[in-house]
Formats: sequence, structure tokens, C-alpha cells
Amino acid sequence: MIVLTWSAVLLALAAIGYGVLTVYGRHAWSTATRARLAQVDANRVDPAVTLYQRDEIAGAPAPVRRYLAAVLREGQPIVAAARLEHHGTFNLSAAGERWKPFTSSETIVTSRPAFLWDGRVAVMPGVPALVHDAYVAGRGAMRATLFGLFALANCEDGRELAQGELMRFLAEGAWYPTALLPSQGVRWQAIDGRTARATLTDGTLSVTLTFHFNDADLIDTVRADARGRITHGKVDMLPWEGRFWNYAQRDAMRVPLEGEVAWITPAGRKPYWRGTLDSTRYEFAH
Repeated sequence: MIVLTWSAVLLALAAIGYGVLTVYGRHAWSTATRARLAQVDANRVDPAVTLYQRDEIAGAPAPVRRYLAAVLREGQPIVAAARLEHHGTFNLSAAGERWKPFTSSETIVTSRPAFLWDGRVAVMPGVPALVHDAYVAGRGAMRATLFGLFALANCEDGRELAQGELMRFLAEGAWYPTALLPSQGVRWQAIDGRTARATLTDGTLSVTLTFHFNDADLIDTVRADARGRITHGKVDMLPWEGRFWNYAQRDAMRVPLEGEVAWITPAGRKPYWRGTLDSTRYEFAH
């Protein structure tokens, strides 16, 4: 004879509900992810130049020439697309410290610039926040949900958002460095012996970031004078900075395996993403 208490019944119903929620949410999120990936893929065009030749950087600022010589080899195929896997921690608090573990997959095409970052943040045990951060065809998008079903944030388009996402694409060029070549549309301007300014234009959007290179001639920091931070549905323009380190060889290119991203607020530097590059898969132009 089996005797069930009300607490046992409620616990069983909660477990069933959680299971249904998880399965349905995973399915809904996978469907949305496939739709966004199709948009990224449809945005692709063939790069005009398919191989890196050092003579193309002859007119670039000295620190940029040294960097590209350090991370690329002569005849390096141009990256047409990339798939990156990361893990790390994400700060869910705009003012405090609420770091939670995340895993993510990011799909990038370099010409025309587009990407989808598909992240999973463990808000609490068993409760995932699923996040899409994207840039396609000159438009930005950021959507965050619980279980892939319940919206926490949903921002589509808007010029500030689009510019911020294009800035992200340019800064993350450290992970697909052929995208930083002049032949791929980046215009470089010298600042000093260790610093240069990069400008990238996509359609009507144009963004500029400042790159600082370390003593090994590798990208150390990337900074925007102003990038839109979304807080409670409102966009605030703040300085923004990414840091990279621990470079290693991947498909004959040197890329950073670790990084950190921060807002520069009136109260000081506020990191919100710390990650490690777990795997890379490149598709090269031909």
C-alpha cells in the first residue's frame, strides 16, 4: 500500500511542471536560435580578398603592422565565418557583484559583419537565463529569457543598440584577426607607438574603437568612448573596455584565450563578463 502526503503530491507536481517547462523552453529557444542563425547566414557575402598578403598593411600604423605580423602568416586565408565556444562568469548586477557561471556559442560571419551570441547563464541552480545578442544587416538585437520562455529583456533595433553590437564585432576581431585587415574594411589611424584607432563602416553605421597593443605586439585592450548599456529598458552611453590575454595558436593565427569586458562608470571600472575561449572552428574564404 502506498500512502502519499499532500507535500509529496505537490513536490511531484512541481517536478513534472519543471520538467515540462524545461523541455518546452529548450525547444522554443532552439527554434528561435535556428531562425536567428538563418538570418546570420543569409547576410553572408564573399570577401573581396581571400588571402592575407603583408604588402596590404604597408600603410597601416606601426603598432598595427607589428600586431598583424605577430598573429598572421603570409598567405593566411581570410576568415569568412567562425564558431566560438566560451565559458566564464557574468555579473547580473548593474551596481553590485552578482557573478553567475555561463556557457555560450557564438557564430560570426565577417562579410557582411554579423553574429549571434547564444548564452546560457545559471541564474540559480536549475534556473537558466537564455540570452541572444546579435547583429545582422545593420540591426542589433538583445533578448534575455528565463527557461527560454519568460522575457527578461527584449531590445530590437535602435541606432544605439546597432552601433553597440557593431562595436562588439570589431572588438572581438581579436578572435578572428583577418577581419581587422584594411582589405576587410577596417580603417586604421595612428595615435602613438602602442595605440591606434580603428573605424569600421557597415551601411549607414560607422563605429570607432581604440586598440592598445602590449609589449608582445598583441591586443591588450579595446576601448569605446561611448557605448550603449541597457539597464531597465533604458540605454545609457558609457565608456566601454575589453581586455585580452593568454594568446595561443589556432589555425595558424594567434588569438587570446581569455578576456574581460567592463563598463567605465562614474564610480569606476565595472567588469561584467569574464570568459575563456574553449574551442574555435573557422571557415575560410576561397
